[in-house]
Amino acid sequence: MRDQLLDAVERLLVKDGVDAVRLDAVAAEAGVSKGGLLHHFPNKRALVQGVVERLADRFESVLPGPDAPAGAYSLAWLEASIPPESPTGDVSGADQVPVSLLAAAGGPEVLDVLRERYLGWQRRLTEDGIDPAVATLVRMAVDGWWSARLMDLSPPHDGLHRGLRKLLVNLIRDNVPDNGGEI
Repeated sequence: MRDQLLDAVERLLVKDGVDAVRLDAVAAEAGVSKGGLLHHFPNKRALVQGVVERLADRFESVLPGPDAPAGAYSLAWLEASIPPESPTGDVSGADQVPVSLLAAAGGPEVLDVLRERYLGWQRRLTEDGIDPAVATLVRMAVDGWWSARLMDLSPPHDGLHRGLRKLLVNLIRDNVPDNGGEI
């Protein structure tokens, strides 16, 4: 039931934005009673926090563990966020849920959940076996690119998309010590 409710929240977010996430709307979208919803999530903040945590878990699930080769975490950060080709047409679904904006809209407690995740992710990036400044630059570039894509803030397309992505991949590989750029 919990996942069914979080799925409903994500659909509402993609379709109509944060303002559409109301307890009655989520219950209707999920096909449950408002009481059933309140049993799992006592308020809107808890719903939003549940979605933020689930999206962060999804992202984290594709990142390698601490025993990965040098540069692998930074490369996975890029690959999990920026596809090899620029997206065209409708890219609906959880990919369009702007987790940082959602967390901010959920209030300080929800934003703190995402901040904690970023602290851990940043620590892993700085321990990725490449120059920590390079790993952080990749994160900052990817996060900005992802945000531009999600909010349609003139994201790069086609050749520019591929060229920028290649620059980031090369930046990571060129900073892997003593292995000829292979990760």
